[in-house]
Amino acid sequence: MYFMSHLVEKKNIIEKIWAEHVVAKRDGHPAVFAIDLVLLHEVTSAQAFEMLDKRGWAVFDAGRVVATLDHSIPTRKNRHEIFELAAKNQVEVLRKNALKHGINIYDYDSGAQGIVHVSGPELGLTQPGMTIICGDSHTSTHGAFGAMAFGVGTSEVGHVLASGCLLQDEPRTLKVEFRGKLKEGVFAKDVILYLISKLGVGGASGYIIEYCGELIPQLSMESRMTICNMSIECGARGGLISPDEITFCYLKGRAFAPMDSRWDEALDYWSSFRSDSGCDYDEEVVVDVSDLNPVVTWGTNPSQSVEIDKPVPELSELPDAEGEAAKRAMKYTGVSSGQLLSSLKVDWAFLGSCTNGRIEDFRVAASILKGKKIHPDVTFYVVPGSEMVMRQAKDEGLVEIFENAGASFRMPGCSLCLAMNDDRVPEGSRCISTSNRNFVGRQGVGSITHLASPATVAASAISGRISSAAEVV
Repeated sequence: MYFMSHLVEKKNIIEKIWAEHVVAKRDGHPAVFAIDLVLLHEVTSAQAFEMLDKRGWAVFDAGRVVATLDHSIPTRKNRHEIFELAAKNQVEVLRKNALKHGINIYDYDSGAQGIVHVSGPELGLTQPGMTIICGDSHTSTHGAFGAMAFGVGTSEVGHVLASGCLLQDEPRTLKVEFRGKLKEGVFAKDVILYLISKLGVGGASGYIIEYCGELIPQLSMESRMTICNMSIECGARGGLISPDEITFCYLKGRAFAPMDSRWDEALDYWSSFRSDSGCDYDEEVVVDVSDLNPVVTWGTNPSQSVEIDKPVPELSELPDAEGEAAKRAMKYTGVSSGQLLSSLKVDWAFLGSCTNGRIEDFRVAASILKGKKIHPDVTFYVVPGSEMVMRQAKDEGLVEIFENAGASFRMPGCSLCLAMNDDRVPEGSRCISTSNRNFVGRQGVGSITHLASPATVAASAISGRISSAAEVV
């Protein structure tokens, strides 16, 4: 005879969200999977609405859909004037479709316009146990709240708009356990770059990652979003963290968070989406971050990185399958095996993006820049992730610190993360960046990108070469 508790199957959070959202399932076929929230921006939504129009379909539930402007818009002060015709059309089409289908859009000067993965959590739209999709790979950001969130293609956006559901195979689960406490000057960006360097760009393909371990309770929601944001860079479908008191404190009082008696009901429901003690995963990885130093990329994908005090690896130290790609990357970025990245001068610096465009990132960078000047050869773009971040930065005096240091404080948007807008790093220039991808030409044709934390970016902008915060404070 067994006690009842022995008969209850222990589940991790991924399995719990999956079970809660499967509408129908037949053997040998993907499940019909319910989606709670659709996030739209101007670049990948037009084709989805076009599909609806051609087939005569309506939006299933406009209340589950939210839109904003981020990818292709300018970040100059006169951003209402869009010079690029393609970008102007994308913005106008999104406005038109939102109006036609009754979708809430956070347009310029709404107070909440911004990068979709920054403004969504700020509004309290992202909540534990949810399923969320967007036509953008870094939708995994929302997993920081204990949501299953992932990027999809434009046709899939159309399917979800029309039906509220998506065909999905049950994901495999990967547990990443972070042990230890971060040293001063080391941040979430360093942690996720280090993990990606260990797993490789395809190391988590087919999995959704749950991040856990003693490090996680030490991290703010902003830091957790940074980690979940870059899950896609090691091939994962998404990444999430079981909700806790830090999650609930962040959400309380947000515009779309439950209020009054509904708050207590929500807490009970959200708390049910925690992994059970002793539950199973398909794979498990343990990473000790106790001795980690700031991490910077040397190559052309996020896995090609090294701690700032260590030399770029010898090709012989890399797996055979990575050797040729590493050679090409070194040729493009102009770095060599054995070289210290601190020897590299930088021409540009960028603080922003859905990875590090939040108020916490701005506070860290401002604390390093206060009372200092950026190097005269460096152009530094500081771009808030949302109008809310911009407002907070002004109220806290951070904008004054950035501008006194010589940086250009811009309007909210994706900006130099992907050069799909007016902001581009010139050909041949080297940029230290808080964004999430360092692909060839990502920040502009012929540009070179080194990914790093906000602290490392601020320090490098001051010294004019890749530097840790410890070198300039």
